[in-house]
Amino acid sequence: MTTNQQTLTVEEARKRIETLTREVEHHRFSYYVLDRPEIADSDFDKLFHELEDLEQKFPDLRLPGSPTQKVGAAPSTEFKSVKHRIPLLSLANAMNYDDLERWQERLVRALDNAKHDLKYVCELKIDGLSIALTYKDGALVEGATRGNGEVGEDVTLNLRTIEALPKQLKPLQLGDNEHVPALVEVRGEVYMPVSSFNALNKGLEEEGEATFANPRNAASGSLRQKDPRKTAKRKLGLWTYFIYVTDDQIKQPTSHFENLELLRSLGLPVEPNRHLAPTIESVKQFCKDWDSKKHDLDYQTDGVVVKLNDRSLWDQVGATAHSPRWAVAFKYPPEEVDTIIEEIHFDVGRTGAVTPVAWLKPVKLAGTTVKRATLHNAEQIRRLDIRVRDTVVVRKAGEIIPEVLSVKVEKRPVDSVEFVYPTTCPVCETPLERIGNEVVFRCPNSFSCPSQVRRRIEHWVGRDAMDVDGVGESLIDVLVSNGLITTVSDLYRLTEEQLLSLPRLAKKSAQNILAAIEASKTRPLANLIFALGIRHVGTTGAEVLAEKYQSLEKLAAASADDIAGIEGVGPAISVGVVEFFNHPQTAKLIDELKHAGVSLETSASEDDSAPLPQSLAGKSFVLTGTLETMDRDTAEKSIKRRGGRVSSSVSKKTDYVLVGASPGSKLAKAQELGITIIDEVQFRQLIEE
Repeated sequence: MTTNQQTLTVEEARKRIETLTREVEHHRFSYYVLDRPEIADSDFDKLFHELEDLEQKFPDLRLPGSPTQKVGAAPSTEFKSVKHRIPLLSLANAMNYDDLERWQERLVRALDNAKHDLKYVCELKIDGLSIALTYKDGALVEGATRGNGEVGEDVTLNLRTIEALPKQLKPLQLGDNEHVPALVEVRGEVYMPVSSFNALNKGLEEEGEATFANPRNAASGSLRQKDPRKTAKRKLGLWTYFIYVTDDQIKQPTSHFENLELLRSLGLPVEPNRHLAPTIESVKQFCKDWDSKKHDLDYQTDGVVVKLNDRSLWDQVGATAHSPRWAVAFKYPPEEVDTIIEEIHFDVGRTGAVTPVAWLKPVKLAGTTVKRATLHNAEQIRRLDIRVRDTVVVRKAGEIIPEVLSVKVEKRPVDSVEFVYPTTCPVCETPLERIGNEVVFRCPNSFSCPSQVRRRIEHWVGRDAMDVDGVGESLIDVLVSNGLITTVSDLYRLTEEQLLSLPRLAKKSAQNILAAIEASKTRPLANLIFALGIRHVGTTGAEVLAEKYQSLEKLAAASADDIAGIEGVGPAISVGVVEFFNHPQTAKLIDELKHAGVSLETSASEDDSAPLPQSLAGKSFVLTGTLETMDRDTAEKSIKRRGGRVSSSVSKKTDYVLVGASPGSKLAKAQELGITIIDEVQFRQLIEE
């Protein structure tokens, strides 16, 4: 609700400011700390700007600790706190081109109307999570979230899983010599690519789990995982945009465009579409051009960040408590369109989750033609009172997933009737179930529902599962439709003759498919566990279970309490595993896979089960840096199988620190305490002895 501020009395303004302050603080906490936004960014911006405007008109009514004077939100208590050497400020917003003009006018006034050749740098505004990186002598030693701008969260281990983030900076060429800066502070934005976001939400939806509202929240939630392995699976990206250099031999860049070039020279990733604009008109043209082109990127941008290029002017124009005056974020308006729901269909996923989907009158939205939109679940339909033939407002969540935002009840047909949610599976007509507090209805006919059969097989052949190259959705659909497969074990009974009976399938293709199916029999146990499609068991959970139990037989015999007691495994996974193996069809499936020759246990190449001498018993190891001849998991297993322990931190009780390339602060700590430091060659000698 927007208040007409011109007619407010002081008392009315006081009440409105109090209300807005509470609402803004609530939504900031939901967005920054919980990663669960409750309203759209554009709606939050309206609340925030209304509060700002009221506080400017009634400055004496501003409450202590007003959110307009803050950056971000309080850091979570899940991670160690990091105090930023240089605060991370937020940016003021320009909601339209007139706002850009007014921003330039404020710059000119702040410079006392002096004649300056003002140039601007335009950068696409990445909708992600702001981070601060610290490099000492070229090595990454710390990475932290923005937090409240003054104090953030230490997420160094999780940041190290991002492939684009260099652990060691490239040396700069200074004359005839190469030089690495002594101390560098970098600012950047961690984001989740569109492709990763779609894959993540698809998996969550299949599991009946809550999906992420947009890539920004998905990136934030992924970067703040307690287990870095989970972060690594999310395939995050990174762009850097600012650098502070503390070094006698390297001068701080005098322009922002040079600042971006220095980042690139040091090997840090810089978003490639930056632009040096000679005038504010050129800035506006850049914003207009990217309003349509932004849909072609594999990362989400919700606007353009505009900065004064001449850094010598930054101190002159200064900053507010909330944001610098030398920069502004031009934000694109959210793309929303009206259309009509023509039908409501239901999609039955791999785990039996029944998801309602609105079939729409086709409409152009965010660069594409939208024909369908998710309705999420029965609760969402009930809350919005969605009906067939309703006129609805459709928006792409994060410009990616079409969703129905609201219903225009005033346009509803007079003969409209309330939508009745089905009570039986729309595919196999089995009565639907609703388990516990779940909002999702499920079809319990796991092994016979045709839709679940297809989805299970699609999941089985996926890259993170059994990785059966050449067997995709279209072929699976043909195989199921022709009655050649009804379960994943049927894949291993397919013959060349059967494949050649299918339309448009050549002999060479059939042979390649059979070869890929044969190769999948020896996939690691973790892949097999994930491929089975056990509820709540993702790739990381499958790895943990495989390492613990070493065979499918042992996992099947484990109790819920045993499984829940494993570090990194919660009650949801343990219940899901036990329920899966208790299903009468599971034993039949596993027996068929065994007879087909699929490996059901950890192979010798994964982990030699033969007992080893406990030569490292009582010894504690810490690993730091990147190992070149083995991965970290292999090194840790080698230590543990010989009776040693692996710790994440260096202390007086540490016996050895194994150092790889680009070691972090653990090396310095070990040197300080006089701990024995070994490299990979010495480590191999130690375990072989």
